[in-house]
Amino acid sequence: MRALCWQGDRLTVAEVPDPELRNGHDAIVRVRCSTTCGTDLHLIDGGAFGPGDVLGHEFLGEVVEVGPRVRRHRVGDRVVVASVVACGRCRYCQQGRHSCCDNGSVDPAAGELAWGQAPAACHGHPSAGGGFAGGHAEYVRVPYADVGAFTVPDGVPDERAVFASDAAPAGWTGADVGGVCPGDVVAIWGAGAVGQLVAQAAVRRGAARVVVVDRYDERLRMVERHTGAETVHYQRADVTAELRERSGGRGPDVCVEAAGAVGGSRSLAERLRRAPRTPLALREAVHACRKGGTVVVLGDVTDFVDAFPVGAVVQRELTVRGTRPHGPRHIPTLLEQMARDELRTEHLATHRFPLNRGPEGYALFRARTDGCVRVLFTPG
Repeated sequence: MRALCWQGDRLTVAEVPDPELRNGHDAIVRVRCSTTCGTDLHLIDGGAFGPGDVLGHEFLGEVVEVGPRVRRHRVGDRVVVASVVACGRCRYCQQGRHSCCDNGSVDPAAGELAWGQAPAACHGHPSAGGGFAGGHAEYVRVPYADVGAFTVPDGVPDERAVFASDAAPAGWTGADVGGVCPGDVVAIWGAGAVGQLVAQAAVRRGAARVVVVDRYDERLRMVERHTGAETVHYQRADVTAELRERSGGRGPDVCVEAAGAVGGSRSLAERLRRAPRTPLALREAVHACRKGGTVVVLGDVTDFVDAFPVGAVVQRELTVRGTRPHGPRHIPTLLEQMARDELRTEHLATHRFPLNRGPEGYALFRARTDGCVRVLFTPG
């Protein structure tokens, strides 16, 4: 089959082996569409991918084969697949914290080496991220299909439902972990798909004011048009002062870093050799947040960082929480909202490419030109 994968020093569309069922809980899905994500760019820049690694963790497709222990799905079902690979049975999954699953990764040693303990796996990530092939392909093996695949309601278009795979669960997880309450002021760094969906989640939870910070005019206009949030262009304003002004002088109650500007490399040794990166958006979020407030690190940060303002965290009694999307926890509700037209996400797919033009699509996505937020790939 064809897939968008890493070869040598570049992305290319190449022939790779067809996926096969490996245990009774697996399903094989024929991909109908998949989307780009900034996490992929950070992993590429960090040298994380190896030869033949298939990218893409946000996808939707049709079930073409199921293992004998799959109960919720049958051949022909249209399903959206959670980006996170979780078993559904361990202590963390039972608590609804699927991104912390103990059993999802096929290479937990790599995760332990990188971060001390192995997190849940993720489709389209290298060994430290679980080692499962991604959705920028014609077919994908979906492990724990009864946990991670969800039937899409009739009438919900693919271009909407595909965002229930990762971006929408990330947005809802960010608002949930931040403890957004009615009356809160919420600030979000990053106006990409995830940042916009955090804004929608915060609005739905009753936030009195939601402000999104970015530098791309097209994205900021999209935020205002589709989420009802306010915006700040960080190259044209003093962000911290502006946020204080809009929050009665205190600063936002919840600040969410959804830019994800720090990627990772393949091993602990490599990461130790590399110079630590400076988390500019996260640092600004810490300084902007009110005393006693909460800062959520939602961007997929995988590497070491430097110049982090720990003193501000301590002296102003901030809570800093890192998280990844708990897809299986949120996807059923998100699909219901999509079916009722309460949640519309298709506008985030600003550009469409056939899979055989995958490298071109990622080049556009990286450049952020022509108002690009996400690129949607189809099998054509």
